[in-house]
Amino acid sequence: MSELLCEQMQVVVLMGGLGTRLKNQTKNCPKPLLEVCGKPFFEYQLTLLRLAGFRKFLFCVGYHAEMIASYFGDGSQFGVEITYSYDGEKLLGTGGAVRNALPMLNSDFILIYGDSFMDINYFEVVVRYFQGRRTGKKALMTVMRNRDQFDKSNVICKGGEILLYDKQSHSADMSYIDYGVNVFSRGLFEGYPSGSAFDLSALQNELSRQKALACCEVEQRFYEIGSPSSLLEFSDYAQRRWYVPSKAVFLDRDGVINGIVWNEDAEQLDSPLKREQFRLLPGVPEALKILQKKGYLLFVATNQPAAAKGKTTYTELCAINHMFVQSMRECGVEITEVTMCPHYEHMTSQTAEKYLAHACDCRKPKTGLIQQIKAKYKIDLEHSWMAGDSYTDIVCGQNAGLHTAFIGKYKCDLCMMLNGNKPDKIYPSLKEFAEGLPYA
Repeated sequence: MSELLCEQMQVVVLMGGLGTRLKNQTKNCPKPLLEVCGKPFFEYQLTLLRLAGFRKFLFCVGYHAEMIASYFGDGSQFGVEITYSYDGEKLLGTGGAVRNALPMLNSDFILIYGDSFMDINYFEVVVRYFQGRRTGKKALMTVMRNRDQFDKSNVICKGGEILLYDKQSHSADMSYIDYGVNVFSRGLFEGYPSGSAFDLSALQNELSRQKALACCEVEQRFYEIGSPSSLLEFSDYAQRRWYVPSKAVFLDRDGVINGIVWNEDAEQLDSPLKREQFRLLPGVPEALKILQKKGYLLFVATNQPAAAKGKTTYTELCAINHMFVQSMRECGVEITEVTMCPHYEHMTSQTAEKYLAHACDCRKPKTGLIQQIKAKYKIDLEHSWMAGDSYTDIVCGQNAGLHTAFIGKYKCDLCMMLNGNKPDKIYPSLKEFAEGLPYA
């Protein structure tokens, strides 16, 4: 269903920039077509968005528009549909370019920039936007906790809302930065006259003052190619991610990374349903540091059907994952990605997030979560590991061609595994697993 929700959304890409800081490279080539490891920069982002489920794209083009249209065409060779809005000779600014495309805009659309690479959970962004619409929000901005790291922080946000967005005035309580993925409704641009020039930041600033701008926090860093140094930085990243096979450890979450909790309503042990219930198991940060030091990429692959069962919301499940990733980053550990299956097979229509309840290929022991990662990264599966505390984790890893490690020596699932699905290794804790693994 996540793919269906994204498939219905239009993606608008601003590609009209002149690339003045890259004048040597962009004299005869627009920024989205600058070559990175043998292919145009924006092809990486387009592939990522297609994998997320998006199919309909509108490119707002200006500088060297004919070159962009010639390369990407109608999008069919990339598995998507692409149409074009031409900016014309007059510089309209980012907002004016969107207004110029008004006749081609869908009622709701995601807007991104053609010189940026942003690998995030786009399904969560779309869900947050429509949740905000139900509470009176008119648009959504993604934000990242920045603390002036990449640029001056310019956002104050709390409780899923942008309290203030101002690119001109900086204050000490601004700890977030606008990330570059936004969602708008078409109606926001209908009040502007045709041909008017304005910047999107002015519109977003006004929306924040009206308390009409929702937010979605992300952890993944972004890459942009506005300067020679940033272009080189993305080139290095692309080389590592897509062209040099990496060994990885895929980790189950509940029972391996964090403890399970007592659900009083159901009178049973359960996954954490709220952020305040999430507690790391002893030794987990140390274990992940060891794995990272040994050269393994770290992924989390977890079944989380609680939203489909009506116990919590998909947004809260994502918030728990965000909190974990952020806390590990503060410990010096980089979790490359968390993949989550929110589906559950035995559901009625009476659920909190009924669109999540459907048959899928990602619920372990199926291998969809692993395949999602494989499609996005160059992973050496033959020399990578699945570490989990259940029968489904082990079978999933085996079906995906991974080595498998059972974490938790005394769990009853172990008896089931001995019937033909014995893991490669058994360890009492994640730290002992990390210490026992060879260097990648």
